[in-house]
Amino acid sequence: MEPPITRATPAQIQALAHPTRHRIWRASGSEGATVSQLSHRLKVNKGNVAHHVKVLVGVGLLRPDRTRTVRGGTEQYYVITARRVSVDDDQDAVRAMFASIAEDLVGAEAPLINHRTIRLTRRQAQALAEHLDRVVNELHPASPDEPAHGVLVSVYQHQPRMRAGSSTR
Repeated sequence: MEPPITRATPAQIQALAHPTRHRIWRASGSEGATVSQLSHRLKVNKGNVAHHVKVLVGVGLLRPDRTRTVRGGTEQYYVITARRVSVDDDQDAVRAMFASIAEDLVGAEAPLINHRTIRLTRRQAQALAEHLDRVVNELHPASPDEPAHGVLVSVYQHQPRMRAGSSTR
């Protein structure tokens, strides 16, 4: 299993700040994918996929892996270099991540979305975050023949935002 990147470099954060690159990174996975496969999976033209793959390879988020021969040509597989990447609180990277996940959710079969705002002590929030992280990361993947499922887990301190034009009384 590939080691996690605990903190992404500025170049990696910048690369992940683009929703298409984030989708490509997630779709490549540890089993890898070719530009053609990624293009088909993500419904993005091959030229765009090839460009974004090159950027992700350049910053070390993807690496070339095995090749396969297809109709007289050779296709390169690309695999992720880390299963987890921390972008801290970079707003552009976080927005890109959520935009790419939102694209996956549109048309997904019976997605479970449960969002709650709950009051917790700092210690409770930390314990909950650690517990959820363990639950997700200790799951053993099924065979490659099984469908892939996205799991998004987050514990964050809620910061109410004022809408433009609103006032408090």
